[in-house]
Amino acid sequence: QVQLRESGGGLVQEGGSLRLSCAASGGIFSASTMGWYRQAPGKQREWTATITTSGNTNYANSVKGRFTISRDNAKNTVYLQMNNLKSEDTAVYFCRRDSAYWGQGTQVTVSS
Repeated sequence: QVQLRESGGGLVQEGGSLRLSCAASGGIFSASTMGWYRQAPGKQREWTATITTSGNTNYANSVKGRFTISRDNAKNTVYLQMNNLKSEDTAVYFCRRDSAYWGQGTQVTVSS
């Protein structure tokens, strides 16, 4: 049974940083493409970043240069380092595995 658990969200001022974590269980983590998505109030969920099994990364234009996705296969965990946060980054952030499984989300609030 695949499970994903996000953590690390919180309240931060504009310009600040947060690091989100997503701990995975079940299946073979190292064989999974992992992604982060976010959903702001009143908006659709949107793709934010992806990391493949070989470590290749891709980012939405809105976060490129500010966010970094990484993974630690030994810990079955994927991370999202978020720097220079803006108020428009406020959202619930979700972890996704292999375009099939979702975590429960973690709230990120950026105050201006």
